[in-house]
Amino acid sequence: MIECRGLTKCYGDSRVVDGVDLEVAKGEVLVLIGASGSGKTTTLKMLNRLIEPTEGEVRIEGVDTRSLVPHVLRRRIGYGAQHAGLFPHLNVAENIGVTARLLGWSANRIDARVDELLERVQLAPQDYRGRPISALSGGEQQRVSLARALAAEPRVLLLDEPFGALDPVTRDLLQQSLLELVRDLRLTVAFVTHDMSEALLLGDRIAFLEAGRLTRVGAPAELLRDPANEGVAEFLRAPRRQVERMESLLGGGGRE
Repeated sequence: MIECRGLTKCYGDSRVVDGVDLEVAKGEVLVLIGASGSGKTTTLKMLNRLIEPTEGEVRIEGVDTRSLVPHVLRRRIGYGAQHAGLFPHLNVAENIGVTARLLGWSANRIDARVDELLERVQLAPQDYRGRPISALSGGEQQRVSLARALAAEPRVLLLDEPFGALDPVTRDLLQQSLLELVRDLRLTVAFVTHDMSEALLLGDRIAFLEAGRLTRVGAPAELLRDPANEGVAEFLRAPRRQVERMESLLGGGGRE
């Protein structure tokens, strides 16, 4: 569904993404993870040409993205940015329906799609359609952002740390909602996070980037068995420590 070959981005003499070869199968959730500055967000944004590659190619469903006008390409791919990225001058329904309007959908079709997606992200349409963005909590804004990314019925969804600033309960709820949407709508997803626990929970496969280079790709269980390098092993230690700490607390070894 997504294929990258030699994907590279340079700023002057700095290669922030360096020769990435990567494939994402139909219906797969691929998580891109790495430290700050590793190139994961730049890689994601090159998939829909929000950032133009310096070298290499990207194919979506076999089509070279360079053959499409950038805005036409982006209307075919759902995109959820960090911190929601909603339009503050539009209400909830207008935000969700913006891409469908640009594609020339009828008003009735847009209204039906908005209601369907609000239900899917657990926001009652009758309560939320007309709300201004300023009246939403952070978690509600992230749900609207996810609905907007799905509004034009894309088959490919790109998400850039969409849950990073949320409280744990809301984050868990939206993670589960995303997995249900992926299954029900048969979506192909590339998902950027810096949270290893999130990567393990959501990803069918996880791709590690270090200093712009792809260093390891594998299923969660495979990576836990064999990290293959110290950078990956260090990322995996954090969730292990969290589990060990919880087990200690449950066993009576923690503070009272």
